Amino acid sequence: MQKKITARHFDLTPELRQKAEAEIEGLRRYFDNIISAELTLDRERHRRMAELKVKVYKDVLTGTAETDDMVNSIAAAADKVKSQLQKYKGKLKEKDAEKIAGVTASATRPETADDEVDI
Repeated sequence: MQKKITARHFDLTPELRQKAEAEIEGLRRYFDNIISAELTLDRERHRRMAELKVKVYKDVLTGTAETDDMVNSIAAAADKVKSQLQKYKGKLKEKDAEKIAGVTASATRPETADDEVDI
């Protein structure tokens, strides 16, 4: 997984970068096939904003959060993306189950008189 962390209007400290990377790596518990993650941190007066964009196959999941503390903003944005990843993974499992059910239903379908052809 590719990770990109960007800080706007402030200098990113090594401790904050480490916590952000830990939150991004924690997303792998919920979905293994994450292509990339982009975290943008922004500071405006008393507001601390975090926007996390996670790219998975055919989709980009986004979570944003705004609090008074940057660490809390990162955690809140990651929590939003975690719930979206769980929902995305559930949809993929449903699609797979439908495909499997469709294949097994057609494979176990009994032959009828209309299906038989005399040569």
